Amino acid sequence: MAGRPRSYGSLIAALALVVLVLHGLVLAWLSSQWVELSVLRPLATPLFTRSLTPSTAPRSKPPLGTAPRARRGVAPVADATAQVPEQEPAPQMVAAAQVTPDVEPAPTLEPLPQAVPQADTPMPAQAQTPATASADNWPANTRLSYSASGFYRGRLWGDAQVLWQREGERYQVQLKISFGWLAHLYMTSQGQITPTLLLPEVFEEETTTARRHLRFTPEEAVLMNGSRLPRPQGVQDSASQFVDLSHRFATAPSPLAVGQSVQFWLARPGGADLWTYDVVETETLETPRLGALQTFHLKPRPLANPRGPITAEMWFAPALQYLPVRIKVTLSDEAWVDLLVDKIEQSDPTPPVASSPTQ
Repeated sequence: MAGRPRSYGSLIAALALVVLVLHGLVLAWLSSQWVELSVLRPLATPLFTRSLTPSTAPRSKPPLGTAPRARRGVAPVADATAQVPEQEPAPQMVAAAQVTPDVEPAPTLEPLPQAVPQADTPMPAQAQTPATASADNWPANTRLSYSASGFYRGRLWGDAQVLWQREGERYQVQLKISFGWLAHLYMTSQGQITPTLLLPEVFEEETTTARRHLRFTPEEAVLMNGSRLPRPQGVQDSASQFVDLSHRFATAPSPLAVGQSVQFWLARPGGADLWTYDVVETETLETPRLGALQTFHLKPRPLANPRGPITAEMWFAPALQYLPVRIKVTLSDEAWVDLLVDKIEQSDPTPPVASSPTQ
């Protein structure tokens, strides 16, 4: 009997030690989460004052099917409507901009190399924006709402949105896909606006099970594991690419046409790859609220050494400021997500505001 108080005391001490260890683990986890959350400086959601439709959207280019005027020394672009199908083809499960593989191999770029591309790999072309363009020709705050369907061990239904915001010469792009409590994918890009392209500074992606980020400096891209690589010219991330491509197409000196291609570096938390998108066809999409939309369908070329199976295709509508009205993401041979635009809202244009210097 005399030994019981000591055994109880030992038990209580052991339990106290376990509680302290658990508290330490929880605090460490919360601390790591706080560090990841502090990577972003979210902008307040803007006030949207109007809905965008094909009849109200200003056109910076001739409508799809209008032959461009020939210029001296420049061959005219072929009429893109020659390949417009009679009806929408059956959905295809293909893809293009990497999103979030559950497991991504560690990048092979260890110490800082002298150049990212190999000697025989061309650098991505800059956005072909007229010399008179300025940073003010980017769209006003815009929110694209999508209906989302998908498949993963059965059919899935949800919603999604792409939200574009700018304050002076700074921007934020968010892509949110949600299937209720089953799964979600959020991606956010923040950085600076130039007349010709976006300059990402930080990218963060969050899935149901993980959160990862990527940082950019003027000279480097800092990966999730701390590895650094030279910042490729014109590099975009998985969120900024949608708005950057829209602006590129809307401000190009020649209309987009089937047979053309666009090439740029795409960086994610695990590395950077040079992507080439081919304009494979024009396609008419039937949408619930916006009616029939003529679009350009972009597909990626396969990568020689892909980092994962996840890619996406994109459809851009000339009559809606070349915004991406459909995005299809393929996660694997048996899993995919398809976003179709439902509504587009914009804020009234505001005079440019001088941005504060970054910290």
